[in-house]
Amino acid sequence: MRRLLLASACLLVTAMPAFSQTLRIALRQDLDVLDPTLATTYVGRIVFAGLCDKLFDIDAKLNIVPQLATGYEWTDDKTLVIHLRQGVKFQNDEVLDAAAVKYSLERHLTMQGSFRKAEISSIDHIEMVDPATVRIVLKTPSGAFLTQLTDRAGMIYPPKATETAGKDFSNHPVCSGPFKFVERVPQDHVTLERFPGYWDAKSIHFDKVVYQVFVDSSVRLANLKAGTSDLVEYVAPTDVAVVKADSRLKLAVSDALGHADITNNLVNGPRADTPYGKNPLVRQAFDAAIDRAALVSVVFNDLFAPNVQPVSQSSPFYDEALPPPPRDIAKAKALLKQAGVTLPVKVELMTPNQPEQMQVAEVIQSMVAEAGFELRIQAIEFASSLQASVRGDYELYLIGWSGRVDVDGNTYQFLHSGQGNNASHYSNPTVDRLLDEGRGTTDLAKRRPIYSQLFQELRRDLPLTYLYSARNIVAMSTKLNGFRPIPDGMIRIQGMEIAK
Repeated sequence: MRRLLLASACLLVTAMPAFSQTLRIALRQDLDVLDPTLATTYVGRIVFAGLCDKLFDIDAKLNIVPQLATGYEWTDDKTLVIHLRQGVKFQNDEVLDAAAVKYSLERHLTMQGSFRKAEISSIDHIEMVDPATVRIVLKTPSGAFLTQLTDRAGMIYPPKATETAGKDFSNHPVCSGPFKFVERVPQDHVTLERFPGYWDAKSIHFDKVVYQVFVDSSVRLANLKAGTSDLVEYVAPTDVAVVKADSRLKLAVSDALGHADITNNLVNGPRADTPYGKNPLVRQAFDAAIDRAALVSVVFNDLFAPNVQPVSQSSPFYDEALPPPPRDIAKAKALLKQAGVTLPVKVELMTPNQPEQMQVAEVIQSMVAEAGFELRIQAIEFASSLQASVRGDYELYLIGWSGRVDVDGNTYQFLHSGQGNNASHYSNPTVDRLLDEGRGTTDLAKRRPIYSQLFQELRRDLPLTYLYSARNIVAMSTKLNGFRPIPDGMIRIQGMEIAK
């Protein structure tokens, strides 16, 4: 059921009464599958934050903090021992113990279609020391492994319920988070209700949480102003002034971890067989024709940062020697001439059909036209765009990544040969080696130059054309207290409540 309708040029709002026991969170897009092993969407992670706890979490300063675990230690550079919180139950009353952790990590590693496999592929084997202790032995030292357990790879399943559900698990997921699954209506909402047996029940002050899907940013904002949403997980930068002007609302703006990019189809099926897909000079020309500073100014009111790296400036791996270059049309034209292509170079950009994404695509379309590109925009529903990218049914794909604490989470699965999120099917032995070296040591001083070299290699090949780094812009009712801005952008409901 839609709560708001757009009719002609007018936005019609039907206000609904707000109930303190229900928290309504407006999402910018629909999520994909409700299975942490198979899921890929950012908004899906927001829903999982209410549904599925993780072994570890992060705080505002990117420190790793315990959640389902109480602590850990490295007994050597390849052996991680995790101590589990005792007395934790899943939402079906199964006990969360070492056997459940072992089962879940092995499911992430072996399930067909798993997007977690690449994140934790350094695991050699998992041992149950006792019901409250797990020993994870890695194949090689890893500076990134622990951070993977602060996200979906660290979400734990109840073995019996998961095995019984089989392929239907995502239709009625069971986890150990503060809220249990009730229903999902695709393109509309997901409803969760309070799990009375939650281990940290004292921090939960809502009986229900409803995640509402509003693709249009103006609809999200209108629902917030009308009181039919309590929190909007992402406010368009162009709407920030409107929020600030409303005394009933408040903003939380914080640094994020991810990036926006154009994923370029290099060898993923017949649609890669284009001058753009086959010749890096053509991709370099396209890149040179983009004015990133103008792009973030026009679309994002300068709240976002131009970028050509897979990490944001807040990351310790950001390379100051690789700033976004200024637009250079003369260079773009010269590269196309060197490539020997016929002008105009016709390319198609697949774009999720969200207003902000469409505006980005249209600005880029105008910019690259001056260099000799004829860019056609294919607008498509977001979940469908993800599926199309996997099967190679695209040429260029305007997409983004919400980001991870460690640089490995922003690179390995997108750029290493054969990895699940490598939608371009990019394969470069030098890049593979650097990615393996980067995740194979825990020494930050040794890792930084490895990734700097990697970024330079990517600038030549351009399997992904990085555009900018976003910021987390969250708006909410002034009655809502306890929100904690964390760089990953997740909405942690623990401690939040609506003032009476």
